[in-house]
Amino acid sequence: MALAELCEKLEETSKRNLMVSVVTAFLERLSPDEVEPAVSMILGRPFPRWSPRVLDVGWTTLTKIIRRLTKTNWKVFSQAFSETGDVGSAVKAVFEASKPYRQATLLEKPLTIMEVRRSFESIAEASGAGSREKRERLVEALLSAAEPLEAKYLVKILIGEMRTGFHEGLMELAVAKAFHVPLEDVQRACMMLGDVGEVAALLKTGGKEALSKVGFRVFRPVRLMMAQTAENVEEALREHGGETAFEYKFDGARIQIHKDGAAVRIFSRRLTDVTQSLPEIVELVQREVKAEKAILEGEVIAVDADGKPMAFQHLMRRFKRVRGIEETRRRIPVRLFLFDVLYLNGQSLIHEPYVERRRILSETSGEIPLANQLVTGDAQAAEQFLKMALDEGHEGLMAKRLDGDYTPGIRGKKWLKIKPVLEPLDLVIVAAEYGYGRRHNWLSDYYLAARDAETGRFLVVGKTFKGLTDEEIIEMTRRLKELAVKEEHRRVIVTPKIVVEVLYNEIQKSPKYECGMALRFARISRIREDKTPEEADTIQKVREIYEKQFLKKGR
Repeated sequence: MALAELCEKLEETSKRNLMVSVVTAFLERLSPDEVEPAVSMILGRPFPRWSPRVLDVGWTTLTKIIRRLTKTNWKVFSQAFSETGDVGSAVKAVFEASKPYRQATLLEKPLTIMEVRRSFESIAEASGAGSREKRERLVEALLSAAEPLEAKYLVKILIGEMRTGFHEGLMELAVAKAFHVPLEDVQRACMMLGDVGEVAALLKTGGKEALSKVGFRVFRPVRLMMAQTAENVEEALREHGGETAFEYKFDGARIQIHKDGAAVRIFSRRLTDVTQSLPEIVELVQREVKAEKAILEGEVIAVDADGKPMAFQHLMRRFKRVRGIEETRRRIPVRLFLFDVLYLNGQSLIHEPYVERRRILSETSGEIPLANQLVTGDAQAAEQFLKMALDEGHEGLMAKRLDGDYTPGIRGKKWLKIKPVLEPLDLVIVAAEYGYGRRHNWLSDYYLAARDAETGRFLVVGKTFKGLTDEEIIEMTRRLKELAVKEEHRRVIVTPKIVVEVLYNEIQKSPKYECGMALRFARISRIREDKTPEEADTIQKVREIYEKQFLKKGR
């Protein structure tokens, strides 16, 4: 109950200092074995970030369990959700409205942090025949022992929707304060171990001295270094002092490869284990990387029969696969390009300059290709290199500062990405949905449509909640409500009147929409008050742009 009450306090305030203070005090009171589970749960995770365990409990399953437990009219949930836009708060309302749902013996035994962790472990370990039913029984047992406030936060953890505003950076600060160590030491340890909960547990048992011994651990994914955006090669050269290393930016999936002897594991950009989905990459690393222990970074791309890069969506089918891998492997072959090495045979390399890491990588990678590179201070040569990358079907370039170290978890200017933007589209909003959290009263998720020049119909090509300011969203909500013709739960269908300019990364094939296409990473760049719906771009133009992509990409 104490952890649920803490989360409620965090949700009720936006004052960062107050958030850090209450979490600091809470951490100080915990026993050593409670620290990591508590930190994970406060951040909305059932397990440490590096853990491969998953609960595999969906909202449909939870709905069935909650209805069975509470025997409450589901209108209570719908009303609470409409008022708050928060699933956990709606669950709490249902539990409060229900008749007693726990046995009298359970009322005398409050849930503890360790009991909840053990329940999560049991749920994650359920496998084999009857595993779904077993998971349901375990979730029902857990929720039946919960008070309404506890149920609220258990459900938020189960479905990954904590949304208290207390993020990882604030937790690092709370851990530093709770255990009286410099924030920089906590951040460094988090970079190495990949999980602030484990760092907190180390401090609880071993103090500052325990942190001084922390280093990389193979099979514990490290937070990725991130890049900022540069408008062009000239800006990248200016930022990096007149000379930099340009590399191809692939339209693929960034991966982190961990090797210890013959054992290889692969982690995605989100640090989830995707080893099973990429068996040929495992085999390639086992065959070519001769180092005993290593942590490498690279990019995986899907390719067609001619070796041309295929659209990102094809690659994602590989990452989501855990069954039928051999058939998928045959249909969607992949290639690996390495571009960095973080750790080699017991030595951290993140403080080495980029050029040195690249040299070590080239000596370590065997026959695995490295990302195409051009080190230059000549803008014209860089432009030609960019054109080569685009002509070969890639996204653009990365620019990497020659003397730059590797800063896990940091988005800085040591790495810059240069991606020419596709021609924006003028599209019409035909429907909108209410948002979540602080946006739950606003229509902030927009359905974007192009006009069919032949029929005059508007065909949806994507959705976005990105691009508008709060003030613009509030005004857009007012305008869309005036244009509303139908409401379907949280979605409002509107007369197609408002035109917006939309940026996107590419156009994908998609069975989701009638037109068969969807914009990837759509975001509104401005509201086109100067355009009527009849002046919006046509579905024929969208299809033309889609087809042009395959002049340089494989299908």
